[in-house]
Amino acid sequence: MNEVAAQRTGKPHEGIMAVTNTANRHIACLTLLSLLLAGSAIALLIYGWDYYFIDLAQRPFSPKHAYLKPSGTIGLQLGIFGLVLFAMVYLYPLRKYWPAFGRIGKTRNWFDYHVFLGIVAPTLITFHCALKHNGFAGMAYWTMIALVGSGIIGRYFYAQIPRNISAAEMTLQEMQDLKASLLEELKLQKLLQPSEIEALFKLPDSQRIQSMSALRAVVQMVMLDIVRPFRVRSLRRRGLKSGGHSAFAAGILPTRNSELEKAIRLASRQATLSKRILFLSKTHRLFHGWHIIHRPFSISVAIFVIIHVAVVTWLGYY
Repeated sequence: MNEVAAQRTGKPHEGIMAVTNTANRHIACLTLLSLLLAGSAIALLIYGWDYYFIDLAQRPFSPKHAYLKPSGTIGLQLGIFGLVLFAMVYLYPLRKYWPAFGRIGKTRNWFDYHVFLGIVAPTLITFHCALKHNGFAGMAYWTMIALVGSGIIGRYFYAQIPRNISAAEMTLQEMQDLKASLLEELKLQKLLQPSEIEALFKLPDSQRIQSMSALRAVVQMVMLDIVRPFRVRSLRRRGLKSGGHSAFAAGILPTRNSELEKAIRLASRQATLSKRILFLSKTHRLFHGWHIIHRPFSISVAIFVIIHVAVVTWLGYY
């Protein structure tokens, strides 16, 4: 039974609960790793601030030069660790061709770690380069940054295609059923009027969307995502009948009214799903086009990395 069917019947399902718990652990693990990365990067930046931001000609005279230069004690270790993690980024595309990998874990989890490693590895390599990017290594570095940028864009497109709890892409009928289920739940709540919700989460006409260029469609999707938190804030303020803390009254923070917050979550989720259904055909075309662009960047960076490692090893830096 998929998520949509479970919502229609309203019956709890042990399988779904197990998958949800696994997903929560996965999110917690990614969150912890992200905090660890952010903390390590901040600590390294604070330690090397007086080295990274002095004139290049003055760096050899810094007492930290032996540690933070690319071939230094810390710099070299960062480069090796970044190389290992960067190699792991390619496990996700290889998973499609190696059946043994395909049986391990869920595709969504693999993709999340693929994105995470695609951010961690360049961060480590940035510090490995000591924030100095010129010559052949600089060309390789900026190609890698372009790869990261295209990866972030691809992650956004991936998120716009609705998926069920098992990470399989939902059919249009499943999306419509889930949308209808959310609308039914919204009708049961009494705090927010349907007219208020519809006015705040109004979407463009479908014919207008189909006539848009790809670039304009992307801009429209991003703008809708940007303004949604402000619309939620406005909706919260409308549903808030009593006073309270200024942050609550302003609609910035969730209120203590569980019914109101549930109604807002339903309205926001319904609006998000409606937007994704509306832009679905555009998103599919954009995601396909993104693959065509992302793959050459990925291959180019791999070639640059192999050449760089071969040269520095031949020169005796390692």
